[in-house]
Amino acid sequence: MLTQDEKRDIQDRINKKMSDLMERIEEYKELTKPIPPSEAIGRVSRMDAINNRSVNEAALRQLENQVKGLENAMKRLGKDKFGRCVSCGEKIPVGRIIIMPGAIRCVRCS
Repeated sequence: MLTQDEKRDIQDRINKKMSDLMERIEEYKELTKPIPPSEAIGRVSRMDAINNRSVNEAALRQLENQVKGLENAMKRLGKDKFGRCVSCGEKIPVGRIIIMPGAIRCVRCS
């Protein structure tokens, strides 16, 4: 069971990480905007831009998944099962939770 101080620390870290992720998501949203056909950039450059856009869209989805994991961690934070591995039920070390607040599995089960 986590102490109140540990829970507050984890909550603060989750909020900071979510704030950082939201900034990065906004940057990636800008990078994934479609290039209007009226914009003359050349055929090869357009192909590069399409490829870069695909890579940026994948990165954007990954960041959005991280945010969902952190939101779920915030919901679980007040519950008794927070800090317990969903696979084996063992306690997840506090250090792991601090580094990865969205972690739902212990190292062994990950």
